Amino acid sequence: MRADVRHMADGTYLVHGSDTNWVILTDGDAVTLVDTGYPRDRQLLLDSLAAVGSAPEAVAAVLVTHAHNDHLGSAEYLAARYGTPVLLHEAEVPHARGDFLHQVSVGQVLRNGRRPGVLPWAVRALRAGGTSRRPVTAPLPFPSAAPLDLPGRPVPVHTPGHTDGHCALHLPGSGVLISGDALVSAHPTSRIEGPQLLPDMFHHQRDRAAASLGVLAALDADLLLPGHGPALRGPVRSAAKRARELAERLPPG
Repeated sequence: MRADVRHMADGTYLVHGSDTNWVILTDGDAVTLVDTGYPRDRQLLLDSLAAVGSAPEAVAAVLVTHAHNDHLGSAEYLAARYGTPVLLHEAEVPHARGDFLHQVSVGQVLRNGRRPGVLPWAVRALRAGGTSRRPVTAPLPFPSAAPLDLPGRPVPVHTPGHTDGHCALHLPGSGVLISGDALVSAHPTSRIEGPQLLPDMFHHQRDRAAASLGVLAALDADLLLPGHGPALRGPVRSAAKRARELAERLPPG
């Protein structure tokens, strides 16, 4: 399997890994890495950095939208080997350390196993290291909600619900929103196409996740780079509104 690296905007690349995405923001040789895929996506992650002309030692920081295994996978590896700072929302820092776990359980997956796509996804997730914990030894909170002094100048946007400290990253200068799992465009366990919330079993608090779509709808962006599924072009406010309408129409479960 090769890294699927797509140039989406000036200095902005979306990478599709094992059923999850990460984003590379470049400024010369230096990069900001947003999320890192599953633990066993590591070679794909390193290949994706090489594909944009960079290297792991040039990663200025890893910004983690939330501390689930499919996004946190190689964060500690980069921190331990290269001294790369790992930054999250302050409410997500203890989650990344492993103090607690807001993540779908094996029992929840089994209870939902009759749903189309769930069991094949679960098998792939297991093979990618989805049940192995890779806590970050010394995660740091984002220093502010203002543009970060990093390649891409991303702005953290708190979007709780999927986890307490979930954050999207907004790039106002280029009209890009990196939405993590607050707003996705597809998932192997969903039969819906287009902008949506993930299925309920993945959210720590579904109601807060739905409410956070209103936060995203207020942002000026016309390119959505989600944690799962393909990129979407068009007003993010429209995508967030459609996802909110779907969430309100579909019964919890």
